Amino acid sequence: MKVAVFSDTHGVTTPMVRAIRQVRPDALVHLGDYERDTAVLLKEFPELPLYHVCGNCDYAPSAPNCLTVQLGPVTAFLTHGHLYHVEYGHIDSLVYAAQEAGAQLALYGHTHIPLHEDVGGVKVLNPGTAGKGREPTWALLEIFENGGIAAEIRTFTGI
Repeated sequence: MKVAVFSDTHGVTTPMVRAIRQVRPDALVHLGDYERDTAVLLKEFPELPLYHVCGNCDYAPSAPNCLTVQLGPVTAFLTHGHLYHVEYGHIDSLVYAAQEAGAQLALYGHTHIPLHEDVGGVKVLNPGTAGKGREPTWALLEIFENGGIAAEIRTFTGI
């Protein structure tokens, strides 16, 4: 199963749509900022499952702050990250929340800095910013039937 993960699009949707068309994932994840960008994804890719949460720049959001979903055999904890204070470089509370949710994977955004590491038995992934930034990035996850997870941070130029 391939999953395209985006965060912090801040109204910039064209590169995200282009990446999805090229990669053809099985599911989409949007981790907030801006929630309204998910409407573009729903319109362009109505056949794909879309999981999304709101971010700190989403006012009067309809999406939840956190979401636990099944991506194939893997349980994933999704959040923008601001409520877990990830901007200070500490992901301990995020990892703890993922563990409490029974998740093997924690996906977050907010910092605009890509990150991929294993902490406390949880694979933690921040795709960076798909919107405004020096070099916008996103992530492609591959989830295997045995529960294995491969993750790659990609730029939009090297889709």
